[in-house]
Amino acid sequence: VQQTRDAGSLAQKVFATDERPIILYDGICNLCNGGVNFMLDWDSPNEERGNFRFAALQSDVGNALLERSGRRADDVSSIILATKDGNTYSKSDAILRIGQGLGRGTVLNPAAPIVATLASVMVPGFLRDGVYDLIADNRYNLLGKSDQCRLQDDRFDERFVGELVLRNQVVVD
Repeated sequence: VQQTRDAGSLAQKVFATDERPIILYDGICNLCNGGVNFMLDWDSPNEERGNFRFAALQSDVGNALLERSGRRADDVSSIILATKDGNTYSKSDAILRIGQGLGRGTVLNPAAPIVATLASVMVPGFLRDGVYDLIADNRYNLLGKSDQCRLQDDRFDERFVGELVLRNQVVVD
């Protein structure tokens, strides 16, 4: 069977039944995986579903959403927040938009959304992104990297978007 990958079709499929935004992260970066663990702990932990889903930048879904946003499929330079409407946010804009949706049902609410909103308004983007780039460019030196992407945890299966491959225009999970 001939396999094809169409970024638009994959992006459409991943939002077909679940409208929650997807956080794309570097799956081999220990710092990034720590951020995902933090999100799993603080993104509405008292609810069955959190506000966000996750996919590694290196996955088919990550590649498709990168391409949909006009980036190269192999671009792992930044965290990306992808939304159903086709908008994508990167670097500090992604971090702050994630912060605005973080903490519901925890001690972080309403502090995290307020701080994130204030930072997005009060701190110029070039300064925020400068700090982001400094950390991102040194992330492997800071906490190292894994030889494989994060292993899924059964407790959070519905939070992670798996691999999707188009085979003769039929998407299979």
